[in-house]
Amino acid sequence: MDRRSVLAAGAGLLGTLVGNRALAQTEPLVETAQGRVRGRTVDGIQVFKGLRYGATTAGESRFLPSRPPERWAGVRDALDYGDQAPQVRSALADPGPMSEDCLRINVWTPGLDGAKRPVMLWFHGGGFEAGSGSHALYDGGRLARRGDVVVATINHRLNVFGHCHLDAAYGERFARSGNVGYLDLVAAMTWVRENIAAFGGDPGNVMIFGQSGGGRKVSLCYAGQDAKGLFHKGVVQSGSHLMIQTPEQADALTAALLKTLDVPKGDIRRLQAVPIAALTAAARQVSTANNYRFSPVLDGVTFQAHPFLPRAPAISNHLPMMMGMNRTELTNQLGREPGIFDLDEAGMVSRLKTFIPEADIPAAVAIFRKSRPQASPSETFFTISSARGYGRDQTIMAEQRVKAGAAPTYVYRLMWRSPVEGGRRITQHSLDLPFVFDTAGSERGVAMAGPETEATRAMVRAMSESWIAFARRGDPNNPAIPTWRPYDLTRRATMMFDTPPTAVDDPFREERLFMARYETQQKGRTLHRIDL
Repeated sequence: MDRRSVLAAGAGLLGTLVGNRALAQTEPLVETAQGRVRGRTVDGIQVFKGLRYGATTAGESRFLPSRPPERWAGVRDALDYGDQAPQVRSALADPGPMSEDCLRINVWTPGLDGAKRPVMLWFHGGGFEAGSGSHALYDGGRLARRGDVVVATINHRLNVFGHCHLDAAYGERFARSGNVGYLDLVAAMTWVRENIAAFGGDPGNVMIFGQSGGGRKVSLCYAGQDAKGLFHKGVVQSGSHLMIQTPEQADALTAALLKTLDVPKGDIRRLQAVPIAALTAAARQVSTANNYRFSPVLDGVTFQAHPFLPRAPAISNHLPMMMGMNRTELTNQLGREPGIFDLDEAGMVSRLKTFIPEADIPAAVAIFRKSRPQASPSETFFTISSARGYGRDQTIMAEQRVKAGAAPTYVYRLMWRSPVEGGRRITQHSLDLPFVFDTAGSERGVAMAGPETEATRAMVRAMSESWIAFARRGDPNNPAIPTWRPYDLTRRATMMFDTPPTAVDDPFREERLFMARYETQQKGRTLHRIDL
């Protein structure tokens, strides 16, 4: 072979090697417990979407605890998000398909190298009735790269599909039907324990975290026996969940549902055969009429006591926790109501009657205006209603853990004011998401936090680095924030996320003491928009 032929052959071999290397980089393969899956590489992060952590829940599997996914031969693509749970389509979901084959998990990892990275497992918001783990704000790529961590998000059963209590109507086989949506979380954590090492994660260092309804799901995992040993720390963002539905409430919803669908009591096959759209519509009608939703149930099997009342669950006292809220959560949920941002004094008082007794309103307004004397009536309304709807429950949860002698609990408050819409939404519900996930520069992030600036980058550094530090070692302290001490009943240390972040003992003390006169707003479980 002449020199030219040798060089050509060498170039061909090199091209083949480079091509194969590029293919390996763009199509990473992983062997899971169920079979091989193919993902793709995006900006140096290996991404696997739509993996099944459970079998379909359709047909005879509807309302029952999930089954493991079946094994398969060959290689399955994990390139696109899987189906999301059936729900009324809203901004909380993504535009993709919905079905009862919705037990899916998405994974972002910096490497398939056995490095035992911390695992950050995300539970999406939307209460217990809506949402999807494939929402654009939850893209885990930047967070995985920033922290050298493995990030995962999931879809699971919601609303009537996840929380229809059928024990009284259909017997012992369906004793856990009111909580199968929660049991899906357990199934996802079990999948993580069995498979995440193959994705470069450490099954012995799993942090669950979630916002709004996702925070409520994290709360439940701290209280449920089924979740024991499957996670090692958690973050509750704007979603402290203290009480769950009573069997009596759940049975009333079920009876109303069967009546609406004209399904005889005991005819389980007929109920399992009701089309998704019809079941979704009937459940929505029943929830509206009864003024509460299909949600987790005190069934005596999955949950034998309310999660955090009358006390914190002893089962998780050894696990650290972070929890927090945003200063004016309800500018999100109530922000579309006509005139809500232009209240006068009378309008403010009228709307506050929904949240606190009328006789308490003058004192509340006087106390809360001390912290923001220039606040408009609308801002004062949002601050008071958010403190009642979110702040009071968060304080109760933190206090319960301290009283129980639990592992360190770190409390935060997001204070940064978004410039969006002239700043009128202040620090709305979900504003923490683009900062925690480092998606502030994305289209959805800009819509919430405004154009990317040094201020938004500083907020990303402070919050994402704190979440990463907590995932790594159960302590959120890091160079981006001042010293953050655990919460106690004396100092009540709280991290105030703003530019710059500050550590404050018992912030807004008078406001906290004022709200202490009230029980949790979850008592009675009425249909509140704040659940989302």
